[in-house]
Amino acid sequence: MTSSLDCIFCKIIHRELPASIVYEDDIAMAFMDIRPINKGHVLVVPKAHYAYLHELDEVTGAHLFKIAMRIDRALRASDVRVEGTNILQNNGRVAFQEVFHVHLHIIPRLRGDQMRLVLRTVPTPKRSELDATAAEIARHLEM
Repeated sequence: MTSSLDCIFCKIIHRELPASIVYEDDIAMAFMDIRPINKGHVLVVPKAHYAYLHELDEVTGAHLFKIAMRIDRALRASDVRVEGTNILQNNGRVAFQEVFHVHLHIIPRLRGDQMRLVLRTVPTPKRSELDATAAEIARHLEM
């Protein structure tokens, strides 16, 4: 895991590295991904360093998603070709997180592009198993 001292996104936020900034406020920054899936691929990050989603406070998390929604609308209104979008957040190395600073990807999608997400469970769990798992998660849910 990176610390805020060697975090590439923190360096962008502090203007130590260049970025093509789409949006910025006191809480968040959005900038172009330098390895885009498609043209218009934007990252939304909190300005404070949080490595993982579960470390993030709910106000900041909600703000990031609000900015992602606004960027999604702006992409669709722009001249960037967009047929759909993925909003993606990778959390942890096994979930393909590469930069350990929470970030949302807003990825314009085009018919025939090469990005693939394969999501499947084999075999399909029984309802009793789903109910037991739901109860276990709900038992730890803080509201």
